[in-house]
Amino acid sequence: MPVADLLSHHPDPWRGATRHPFLDAVRDGTIPVAAFDTWLVQDARFVADLLRFQARLLARAPRPAQAVLAGGLVALVDELAWFEEQAAVRGLDLAVPALPATAAYAQLLERLDAADVGTALTALWVVERTYLDAWSGASPGAPEYRPFVEHWTLPGFADYVAGLETAADGVPAPDADAVFTEVVAAETAFWAMAVEAR
Repeated sequence: MPVADLLSHHPDPWRGATRHPFLDAVRDGTIPVAAFDTWLVQDARFVADLLRFQARLLARAPRPAQAVLAGGLVALVDELAWFEEQAAVRGLDLAVPALPATAAYAQLLERLDAADVGTALTALWVVERTYLDAWSGASPGAPEYRPFVEHWTLPGFADYVAGLETAADGVPAPDADAVFTEVVAAETAFWAMAVEAR
């Protein structure tokens, strides 16, 4: 089954992860700055966790998937530098402890290290496809958040997600529905975390 079919197989969880009230509030400008900044710091932590997961996945991935995974790793390194720049401008401490949703997501990534390659590739595609669709739905974003929305909806990111889809389709996951559901639930909790933390 093509991984893209998972979106239509699970429409309600997918909608919850990509049309979350957090994203609506970014689009219309009603998200408090402190809540957005909380989310931003936690997302930087998540990207660091994702970098470690993806580096290990690259090491065991089949040859056709290696190029897209390697390119993604370079992009994640650049993304961490971008987070450091944003934190400096906004006066944020990226070393704060992980909130429960961030810690739970890190644990999910650790469990996926032990999963078969097809499951891990499918999970990575779900992570990035959720992110792309979620921020695309928040576009163009309220003026104070528009640079962030634009950053996370660049055409190159869409190309990367398409490459991950091809890689995941090349190594089918034994239970793609289960990993899809788990990742989408983690994404939904991650959006909610910033508002709930206040």
